[in-house]
Formats: sequence, C-alpha cells, structure tokens
Amino acid sequence: MSKTQVRWKKKPEPEDYGAALNFLTLVFTVGDAKKLIHGLHNAVTVERAAKDLLRASELSLLPRDEPHVDEDLKRIHKGKALSPILLIQGDMKRRIPLLVADGYHRICAIYYYNENAPIPCRMTHS
Repeated sequence: MSKTQVRWKKKPEPEDYGAALNFLTLVFTVGDAKKLIHGLHNAVTVERAAKDLLRASELSLLPRDEPHVDEDLKRIHKGKALSPILLIQGDMKRRIPLLVADGYHRICAIYYYNENAPIPCRMTHS
C-alpha cells in the first residue's frame, strides 16, 4: 500500500505570515520582524527535507501525538494541502541556527510521514 502524496499550497496563507510576525516580534524588534516578513513574501520557494530543517534549526522533533502534529498528519492522509514553511536563514559562523518562523508542527508531521520528503519553504535572512 503506497502512502498518500503530500499536497502543498503554492504559497503561504496570510495567516501564516501573521503567525510568523507574532513569533518574530518575540526575537526581533517590530521593525526588523516586519522587514523579515517582507523578505519572506518576496522569497523564492525552495524545497528542503524535514530531517535537514530540524537539524539546522536545532529544534527537537515534537511527539507524534502532539495535537498540532497529529492534526497535520490527518490533513496529509485526507489529501489536504499544507502551507509552505517560513524560515529565517541561520548563520553557523555566528552560531545562529535556522529559525522556523512558521511551520514547526508541519515539519514534524512530515518527518513522521517521510523524513526525506521535500518540504516547500520560503526563506529570507536577517
């Protein structure tokens, strides 16, 4: 039995950018966070594997039964499209990991589904 193919939206939803802005204003000034959101709107979509996103961000894998991860896994199995991930590029020279501005739960869900599956991402740098 083959797995359902993960479906992705062409671009993030407005609420994804809103969630990213809410998060980014916790770690950047409001002005800098807004500039990053502008950069994400203009970024080209690239694909990265879930396992690489987790490693680069230094985030731990959330449990499979975490409610948001579980909900995203259900969306995958129902064939519903997921939004691309929003990222702020890290800088290992300065010991700054990749920052997941929006989509941490989706990354974890994809990891459980297939850690090598390509995930559409929009990435900008600070």
